[in-house]
Amino acid sequence: MFCTRLRPRAIGRRGRNLRCGCGFRLRHGQFARHRGTRREQIGAPGPLVPSRFVPNNPETTLFRGFPPMTTAPARPQNHLLSATGTTIFTVMSALAVEHGAINLGQGFPDYDGPEDVIRAAADALFDGRNQYPPLTGVPALRNAVAAHNKRFYGIEVDPNREVVVTSGATEAITACLMAVLNPGDECVLIEPLYDTYLPVVKLLGAVPKLVRLTPPRWELPRAELAAAFGPKTKAILFNTPMNPTGKVFTAAELAFLAELIQRHDCYAVCDEVYEHLTFDGWKHIPLMSLPGMRARCMRIGSAGKTFSLTGWKVGYITCDASLQPNVAKAHQNLTFTTPPNLQRGVAVGLAKDDAWFASVGTELQAKRDLLAEGLARLGFGVLPTMGSYFITADFRPLAAALGFTGDDVAFCRALTAEAKVTAIPVTAFYAGADAPNHYARFAFCKGEAVLREALARLEAWVTARKAQGRQAVG
Repeated sequence: MFCTRLRPRAIGRRGRNLRCGCGFRLRHGQFARHRGTRREQIGAPGPLVPSRFVPNNPETTLFRGFPPMTTAPARPQNHLLSATGTTIFTVMSALAVEHGAINLGQGFPDYDGPEDVIRAAADALFDGRNQYPPLTGVPALRNAVAAHNKRFYGIEVDPNREVVVTSGATEAITACLMAVLNPGDECVLIEPLYDTYLPVVKLLGAVPKLVRLTPPRWELPRAELAAAFGPKTKAILFNTPMNPTGKVFTAAELAFLAELIQRHDCYAVCDEVYEHLTFDGWKHIPLMSLPGMRARCMRIGSAGKTFSLTGWKVGYITCDASLQPNVAKAHQNLTFTTPPNLQRGVAVGLAKDDAWFASVGTELQAKRDLLAEGLARLGFGVLPTMGSYFITADFRPLAAALGFTGDDVAFCRALTAEAKVTAIPVTAFYAGADAPNHYARFAFCKGEAVLREALARLEAWVTARKAQGRQAVG
């Protein structure tokens, strides 16, 4: 316990500024005089006398009689976070930089989003509205989110009572889970899954119940899913269009999910950040739009994904008025608010016409086709991608030709170091045992020139590896 009645008393020459435990400013060479507080309160066994202070030396103290400073506390920190490793995205991105590789691992575009959206955010910095915006978001963006729901999905939304703007979709996911989960509740998760899902569920004291989709078609396993629901199920968190699989859930699959959710009286956290990034005529269907699901769903959108502005970290949650207060309280205790100028820029984006939103998927589909055709030509088994930024590729056919026998982590490291192209091992998206370890995820949200250069590097690497194999045999 610190003494609350210590006072600095200057002696000697003016020296270095310090602070005692009471918060008063001290100078090097000063001592503190004790005025009436019991000595045991400050843990001092003897007189308080000056002691030389050496900056950055943990063995020195300001006063004799106080315990010495240590370099780090011995007590354990949060065990869940301590057991959580650095994300594979950080690891592979660092390797990409180290080896000068083209990074097709992490899902971010290498081009900017719409100029009018960026200009609106830039102009908003100079309009005198740079203080804290409303907790749930600026009115312009809340209104835009409500109008967007109505225009694309027929969902009527009260912008004042059913929208919460967040600092990115990851925060939105966390806020939604916080809003409904209590310790001991069960939360259904579908593998492969985004790596944030599981740690957040565990940090909230909830119990994850994993259900696995199987490549190459990634169909919903209905019996296994039904078995994962039970009396303790509070929520399901799922993603469509899905990262990393590129799957878009069908109307029949969503209907099956909705029936389970209603039967077990639980909630759905719907990660729908790739809602406008669908291909080949596939259309995103929000679970919230199904009968009986309006009051059970928290629907999450992302300006970063929709407008290719991932660094802005602006997300938005649409939920029933009965859920919104808890979601807002969770947001209040996470980031409280989101930069107002970025919110105003996103509001401009959400008001863009239907033709613009249609063009987003069309342009990205062309990039998907370029990369998919190139990977297939090199010998990869390319799985179908109906939505998102990503292609999943089976490298076993290619690995056999190259004499490669490692798993997906080893393969992606070799690609980065040797071919100078980075991908993500798909086992990173699994928490359970026996995950398929022969798939790599490639991001195609890059410029055409970058994708062509990546394919050229991969082709040169494949050719060189095959030549080395022939020489070894000869």
